[in-house]
Amino acid sequence: MKQRFLALVALLLSSHAYAQYTKTAIKTLPYPQTKKVDTVTTYFGTKVPDPYRWLENDQAAETKAWVQEENKVTQNYLAQIPYREAIHKRLETLWNYEKYEAPFKEGKYTYFSKNTGLQNQSALYRQVGNGAPELFLDPNTFSKDGTTSLAGINFTKDGSMAAYLISEGGSDWRKVIVLKTADKSIIGDTLTDVKFSGIAWKGNDGFYYSSYDKPKVGSQLAGLTQYHKLYYHKLGTLQSTDKLVFGGDKTPRRYINAHLTEDQRFLVISAANTTTGNELYVQDLSKPSSGIVQVVDNFDNEHQVVDNVGSKLYVFTNLNAPNFRVVTVDAANPKPANWKDLIPETKNVLDVSTVGGKIFAQYLKDATSLVEQYDMNGKKERSVELPSIGSASGFNGKKEEKETYYTFTSYIYPPTIFKYDIATGKSTVYKKPNVQFDPTKFESKQVFYNSKDGTRIPMIITYKKGLVMNGKNPTLLYAYGGFGISMTPSFSTSNIVLLENGGIYAVPNLRGGGEYGETWHLAGTKMKKQNVFDDFIAAAEYLVKNNYTSKDFLAISGGSNGGLLVGAAMTQHPELFKVAFPAVGVMDMLRYNKFTAGAGWAYDYGTAEDSKEMFEYIYKYSPYHALKPAEYPATLITTADHDDRVVPAHSFKFASRIQENQKGTSPVLIRIETKAGHGAGRSTAQVISEQTDKWAFMFHNMGVQYPSAKN
Repeated sequence: MKQRFLALVALLLSSHAYAQYTKTAIKTLPYPQTKKVDTVTTYFGTKVPDPYRWLENDQAAETKAWVQEENKVTQNYLAQIPYREAIHKRLETLWNYEKYEAPFKEGKYTYFSKNTGLQNQSALYRQVGNGAPELFLDPNTFSKDGTTSLAGINFTKDGSMAAYLISEGGSDWRKVIVLKTADKSIIGDTLTDVKFSGIAWKGNDGFYYSSYDKPKVGSQLAGLTQYHKLYYHKLGTLQSTDKLVFGGDKTPRRYINAHLTEDQRFLVISAANTTTGNELYVQDLSKPSSGIVQVVDNFDNEHQVVDNVGSKLYVFTNLNAPNFRVVTVDAANPKPANWKDLIPETKNVLDVSTVGGKIFAQYLKDATSLVEQYDMNGKKERSVELPSIGSASGFNGKKEEKETYYTFTSYIYPPTIFKYDIATGKSTVYKKPNVQFDPTKFESKQVFYNSKDGTRIPMIITYKKGLVMNGKNPTLLYAYGGFGISMTPSFSTSNIVLLENGGIYAVPNLRGGGEYGETWHLAGTKMKKQNVFDDFIAAAEYLVKNNYTSKDFLAISGGSNGGLLVGAAMTQHPELFKVAFPAVGVMDMLRYNKFTAGAGWAYDYGTAEDSKEMFEYIYKYSPYHALKPAEYPATLITTADHDDRVVPAHSFKFASRIQENQKGTSPVLIRIETKAGHGAGRSTAQVISEQTDKWAFMFHNMGVQYPSAKN
């Protein structure tokens, strides 16, 4: 009886949600007195004031001074949170384990990416067979502060040469460096001003790449990048003499990418004007006189050549199949009228990869992975047995390979690399991370809730086993909802700080994403964009109604399009949330298409110039314009000075206006990272610093102690 009593006490203690603490009075600095200018734009007869437009000039001295003043206010506030340093130390401890990415074979070498723990950037290693690994490329040597990253690498077919891309300060603009893999000696000059591009080698003589004309001096980061161009670079020649292959005045397109089939027979070109839908072209390089042949002549659907066997092309497409299918066609007559189903559309969304002469069909079922193996004739050979419910990625490589690798993860399953035997279907653990996290102490469950219009939305909720649902658990609601991107379960080292402190992490799969195919995506675009916000708000209401949390312990978070989501939710329902984290968000919906590649997002958003009806719809929800005097949640806006995808002006203007309109006592701060971009390539030190500030800000404004009495 005594043992049972002690066990019950232990259970009650372990399920204690949090410990409140008396919030330390923070001596806040006044917000900068951001000047307002008399700037007005008229849309279809409606005059729209834009008093903070001057902040769009991110290179101006007065903008830089404003950034310094805002960062001063923010850092002053964060520095006074008593447990900020404790959170930072905990995150450093949690982060300090070896991290690997799945290996791949090039020539005689097997390459793999590894971070020893707290390295700012992961390094690329290689080995022959089971021999000792050697360091091949170390991005930590690219810059003293670790803010220059390796942004991609592509090898010749024989593996003797490689071209790698680097990003400086998080910018989307890349440099390309070519080297011999045998001795790592650099070949030729460095290519510059390359953006949104892969590298497609043609033999050992040269490669294809894509870029834009560089914006004029003074607007390199924010300037509009309108027309992509596909070039061929021959080794040993100047970049200025590179041949224009596709694009330019004859075929102006906003996004152009190319790759070669593994046998190097076909050049495949994808061309698009928005982030959804593409034309498709092929060129038979085995015939010297062959030209570029158009396969698909419109932007209505998505298409990709994933493999070939001789002249037979394997095309992955959602033409007449919103959940995607695989078709085959002879390259001599490649038009869609000649396509034949190989793997037909099903009720689950399909993605595909090839390796070892097999096709791996990777399905999404309610945002979790199912994988099936097919032969090249479309015959199903087996279902791949995965460790549990979660996300699997990988299953790619060359045709001659007998094994492949995949990574499996979930919200409570740290990313683990498995080696997969293609002939037998057997999976074995290849690399398991030694992160300080015991999955058996936590649980993830999927629930379904109804949005405002009755649509059924899935959401995965993760928390410590035994947690008491008393409405007082610190909860982070995270989502995206756009561009057909699916939010599948993935592990976050940072989230351990929340989960072990009695918190809850919730991720709903909103319309606008790709979890249920193109139909789901379209249900959250243009004049239906409000559906995305309604889905998110309904998720928050579900969590409160079912006593997971309450409005005093609920934070919302999202980045990029997800930053727009947070901005819209907090302006439409400021009373629902205690804390808001809009990150690198698209906040000025009337002008997003004026900067960098923003015009390409019009498929999802529409533009204010499209029609009076579209303007009025966008104007109503645009976060920057929707702000009015109100009691807003404690808000920590995050952006970066080198973000040349969603320019920081979005966040600058939103911060200025919400500081002006905040009628409550909660802080409204903006944290502007330097030498960083939209997110990719940030150093480990930068990531840990930002995550520290996020958790410290959230816990403090909820009145939650860190660490909790019993975490």
